[in-house]
Amino acid sequence: MRSLLFVPADSEKKLPKALAAGADVVILDLEDSVALADKPRARGHAREVLTSPRGNAKLFVRVNALGSGLVEDDIAAVIPVKPDGLLLPKSESGADVKRLIAMAGLSVIAIATETAAAIFNLGSYGDCGPHLLGLTWGMEDLAAALGAQSNRDAEGRPTAPYQLARTLCLIGARAAGVEPVDGVYANFRDLAGLETQCRDAVRDGFTAKLCIHPDQVEVVNRIFTPSPEAIARAQRIVRAFAEAGDAGVIGLDGEMLDVPHLKAAKALLARVG
Repeated sequence: MRSLLFVPADSEKKLPKALAAGADVVILDLEDSVALADKPRARGHAREVLTSPRGNAKLFVRVNALGSGLVEDDIAAVIPVKPDGLLLPKSESGADVKRLIAMAGLSVIAIATETAAAIFNLGSYGDCGPHLLGLTWGMEDLAAALGAQSNRDAEGRPTAPYQLARTLCLIGARAAGVEPVDGVYANFRDLAGLETQCRDAVRDGFTAKLCIHPDQVEVVNRIFTPSPEAIARAQRIVRAFAEAGDAGVIGLDGEMLDVPHLKAAKALLARVG
């Protein structure tokens, strides 16, 4: 799971393009990109997509928030046609994830930074069980919740509250033992900027990224796929530790490596199978 591409479930025009974009996960959106009056039609389109041949992409559905009064209808519409998972918006704690899992019985990725209260609960996802796959973060709803005039500085970078939300999401996901998924890059025409942000995310520990346009998928897949050089080095690290009798510290290429380096190498190799 590297790229997760949103598509409004009520858009007959955008759905085929999204499904053909090469994303690892296509998220059929029933929430923010769909007007209230169009929710029933979006649920119908989602059902049609989920009953059609799926190709290589996994199909998730972003349901409406638990407090919206709409999620029960979302679940009733899509659960019978078996999506691969759900994306929960405005999750405020692990309790919200467990509630959705109990309602739907499906795997869940939670958007865990969209309210002020959610920021204080990013350490609460560790006991959600194997159905929780990952945590991700978002800026726009959080900015509204905070009453912000803007969530970006003059250079277009997230301001301090949103940098904090991103960092806590990453740490919360790792603490829970699930995948940290970086948020969207809103300027879908700026692929160079997207590439820079992807490289930053990989550097920091994120393993996947949300996309809002099919053109972003190639960049995200490329950057979040470990390079042959990185794979080869991870294999050498694992082999060197084994040859040293699983010592606590080894030397490799003039560098001292210890157990955290071994864990990182094994994690990278696990991602590529």
